[in-house]
Amino acid sequence: MKRRLALALCLLSGAAFAQSMDLNQGGPIEVTARDGIEWRQNDQVVIARGAARAVRGGVTIDADMLVARYRPRGGAPVEPRPGSEGPGGASEIWRLEAEGNVVITTVTDRAEGERAIYDMDQAVMVLTGRNLRLTSPDNVLTARDSVEYWPQRRMAVARGDAVVVTRDDKRVRADVLVAYFKEAPTEATAAPRPQAARPGAEATPGSSSNLEKVEAYGRVEIRTPEEVVRGDSGVYTPPNGLARLLGDVRIVRGDNTLTGREAIVNMQTGISRLVASPGERVRGLVVPQQGQSLPTPGAPAR
Repeated sequence: MKRRLALALCLLSGAAFAQSMDLNQGGPIEVTARDGIEWRQNDQVVIARGAARAVRGGVTIDADMLVARYRPRGGAPVEPRPGSEGPGGASEIWRLEAEGNVVITTVTDRAEGERAIYDMDQAVMVLTGRNLRLTSPDNVLTARDSVEYWPQRRMAVARGDAVVVTRDDKRVRADVLVAYFKEAPTEATAAPRPQAARPGAEATPGSSSNLEKVEAYGRVEIRTPEEVVRGDSGVYTPPNGLARLLGDVRIVRGDNTLTGREAIVNMQTGISRLVASPGERVRGLVVPQQGQSLPTPGAPAR
């Protein structure tokens, strides 16, 4: 039998972004757990163990264990709320920790990892551990080391072999990826929660996390069905399908290779433009094959 606890802790306020993973919005946090909920008054900590779940403002957190750390609000003493087993409205949560098999969901999005920490003061969620993944109807963002999600900035930072895959199987890989999302729709227009968002799935109308821009840093690689483009840094804008790479740029399509200092790639049409450094020439090894179109130095990426 699960135990239930309503944490009537007033959190810090901030601008609302409907359906995003923003735990700074909404009313009390409702916590349930299979193995019990422990309130350590002296430590100002509430711990839920065993299939623990926290729900607040359209955001649901599931984990093996949840730890909510709170503090007095405005210097007021922390008193139990009548009829509850936890602290009352004279306190505020400043940190929420999730341990083990962490899954965070909204109507449209899903985040996964071994450990998650949500800092209420900074309004940032940090996922760490294995199998890090942030999924929306239009894209999947994965990383080896960590994924930071800043809901009020509509931004995610993936570190360590970071990869974003769009629904039409376009891939951007780098040491660090910074993804910017479009503003969320209102709750009235938000779509139902997908059971399993994945690359190749149809986009959900009104989804909250459509990619607006991806910045890539360190060993950048962009893959399309026709070619691979590598560089030191880059920017990809999914709405128009254009990617701009800088540094030691290399475009590979089959046996053909072109190198330069800057490339503009249209990932929708497959047309690439390679630009040399001042005073230098674009270099390449071209092995034409029947039916194959090649990246064209100087040609516009339409």
